[in-house]
Amino acid sequence: MPLMQTSDLTPRAYWAEVKANPKRRKFGFGKQAALINIDLQRAYTDMDAFPTAYQTHPRQIEFINELSRLTRARNMPVIWTYVAYMGNADDAGVWGTRTDTPDSLQNIKAGSERAQLDPRLEIDRARDAVFNKRMASVFHESPVQSLLIWHQVDTVILTGGSTSGCVRASAVDALSRGYRVIVAEECVADKHEIPHFANLCDMLLKYADVEPFDTVRQWLINAPTPAE
Repeated sequence: MPLMQTSDLTPRAYWAEVKANPKRRKFGFGKQAALINIDLQRAYTDMDAFPTAYQTHPRQIEFINELSRLTRARNMPVIWTYVAYMGNADDAGVWGTRTDTPDSLQNIKAGSERAQLDPRLEIDRARDAVFNKRMASVFHESPVQSLLIWHQVDTVILTGGSTSGCVRASAVDALSRGYRVIVAEECVADKHEIPHFANLCDMLLKYADVEPFDTVRQWLINAPTPAE
């Protein structure tokens, strides 16, 4: 029986190797996409205010705003999610039992500063969908699936955080539901480079196409505009 492969590569170097030498063909873009921007809330983006916040690519928010504008211009749906819980955190379930500090996940309360979407984001509140999610995947007990069906979506483009948590969980769930999954590389972030690059590798090898921002941008520019 073959042994597990071993390596002295860092996760960053492994990611560079996997990206440069893909072993499987891409899923590719379909005909109709939805842009899902995951948990870009102050708890995870405001590094001056919250110790739980992080940054991977310095232009992440700028790039996400541009993808959002282009998606709207193609009459395709833009979705934003954020995590927040009720006062006693019962809706966090067992996920909220591992720690209990002011920075713990279940202590992101609905309406709090930690739950607020980053003010740098360009959100069209009249047109974009904004959903409060409780678990890692954007699909868990949310209206996301219904919205994608209504818009006849066959491709989901994922941004946000964290790469190893909610982005990965959403990618697995999207693929499991039959969607082509695109992860915009510079538009996802994590607290540490090890889980970030390791999970980019995992998603590329199994669940998604991890594409540069520029590739996603160009596809949105050239994509046909669906009828209103």
